[in-house]
Amino acid sequence: MNIPVLTIVVPCYNEEEVLHETTKQLSEVILQLIKENLITDKSKILFVDDGSRDRTWSIIEELNGVHPYVTGLKLAHNVGHQKALLAGLEIAGKNSNCVISIDADLQDDISVIREFILKYHEGYEIVYGVRKSRETDTFFKRATAQGFYRFMQMMGVNVVYNHADYRLMSKRALEELSRYKEQNLFLRGIVSLIGLKTTEVYYDRKERFAGESKYPLKKMLSFAFEGITSFSIAPIRLITLIGFLSFLFSICVGIYALVIKFMGHANTGWTSLMVSIWFLGGLLLMSVGLIGEYIGKIYEETKGRPRFAIETDLYSNEMVQSETGARFNMIRGKKG
Repeated sequence: MNIPVLTIVVPCYNEEEVLHETTKQLSEVILQLIKENLITDKSKILFVDDGSRDRTWSIIEELNGVHPYVTGLKLAHNVGHQKALLAGLEIAGKNSNCVISIDADLQDDISVIREFILKYHEGYEIVYGVRKSRETDTFFKRATAQGFYRFMQMMGVNVVYNHADYRLMSKRALEELSRYKEQNLFLRGIVSLIGLKTTEVYYDRKERFAGESKYPLKKMLSFAFEGITSFSIAPIRLITLIGFLSFLFSICVGIYALVIKFMGHANTGWTSLMVSIWFLGGLLLMSVGLIGEYIGKIYEETKGRPRFAIETDLYSNEMVQSETGARFNMIRGKKG
């Protein structure tokens, strides 16, 4: 059995309150997996600092100096969770056999990482971490999340129900992911498009260890809208259908108005006229706004700007030094 190099990618934004505890718990998991010969001792925890405004990066540097498994990647500015995660996956994929992505808040159950690795050894290229239930969520968050997944499926977007970004991806899967170049990232949808051999591991989500959620209602709604418009043109088709039905309805109303007129019972209706104008005006503005959203996405894609910029890459430097040292020792051993 080939023992893989594992990298755990942890995107961070203002996570100074949880970094020490996250490092402690993830390091214990890595040590145990190394003892069981499930991963090599070259495995790492890669913290990706997404332009944090607190002490996140300085803490990552401190941890890197004292923990052999901790390394870091600092982005030049804040690019958002999805792009920060992608940056970590791309960098880690160059030097790892498999990569696990997880949030820094310790809500995802790290005890199932061992099961992820066992599934990888069984030949699975992608292993999805899926929540068993949403009992720890508020009623509002639970209802909106379930509604989001159902709506995405109605729109024809293939996403794994109750799966966020807690997953394992093999080197092969990451190579396939790198072929997707879109600017408007919705990784849950993109990863599902890759295919390959996949499976699911179920777990119970815990309360956040410390700090505040980085996904308030406004960001959640924006993320949901991004996912829908990035993967489906069904909303535009829905507008077309509404327009067609409105056209048929207007014909029926027109026929009714002509019949009333010929019967001599015509009566000007101010209320019905105003309601019709406001309804159609609102529908038209909403339709133009939605079409504008798609045009805006086309504009973003055609510019072809980099999705992220890296300021400091401790991970790649360490891996190069490690590889150089290994080659030097091999050459010296042959000469001896």
